[in-house]
Amino acid sequence: MLSFKNILRGSRGQNGPPAGTTKSPKAARGRGQTGPETVAARQSRGLEEFFSHIRDLSGLTILDLGGATQQNVSFITNLGHRLYSEDFLQILTETFGMEDTVDQSNPGQIEYFLRQALDYPENQFDGVLIWDSLEYLAPALLSAVVERLRKIVRPNSYMLAFFHSDDKLDTVPYYTFRIQEVNTLQVASSGARHPAQLFNNRSLEKLFGSFDSVKFFLTRERLREVIIKA
Repeated sequence: MLSFKNILRGSRGQNGPPAGTTKSPKAARGRGQTGPETVAARQSRGLEEFFSHIRDLSGLTILDLGGATQQNVSFITNLGHRLYSEDFLQILTETFGMEDTVDQSNPGQIEYFLRQALDYPENQFDGVLIWDSLEYLAPALLSAVVERLRKIVRPNSYMLAFFHSDDKLDTVPYYTFRIQEVNTLQVASSGARHPAQLFNNRSLEKLFGSFDSVKFFLTRERLREVIIKA
């Protein structure tokens, strides 16, 4: 079952974002600098690890932060699980804008963003597909998002996140991830975006220090795939 919470969000946000929040037509059009979409299939050990923990179960609740795609909806629901979807980067753009100097530390804006993107009860989810969303969050917002994720996942749940492993990049490609098989992704790249920060293994272990464990897989595309266990 796909949740249409993201479609219905407007009914909760009638008062609009707090003062200083950017929500312009330009921001609402996309996640970054757009261009022709480049699509490629690739193996993913992180995805395989994620599904190894849930594919023999049924009736789990999964959150996909990459926005609703028919492939992911069909794949997850065909496994017998419930799927909720949020276009995390789109909400980020609508809330804060895309300027390199944007301030993501305002407590009111942070709380507004959390209400828009991660407004779920505690212990709601058995798994979260974070994809590459966290690279675009400055420290204050990132800390708040990780804390919220920690609350909305159940004990012994799993999250999958991707991070670029080259810490000298000024811009990074942003992707849409579509699940083909339990170990294969269709990766669509259609632009680039400035990361708020880049991470190495040590900084990721510190970031997810409140979780039970963190496991890394390094890919040939210089993407670090990370499995986080709650």
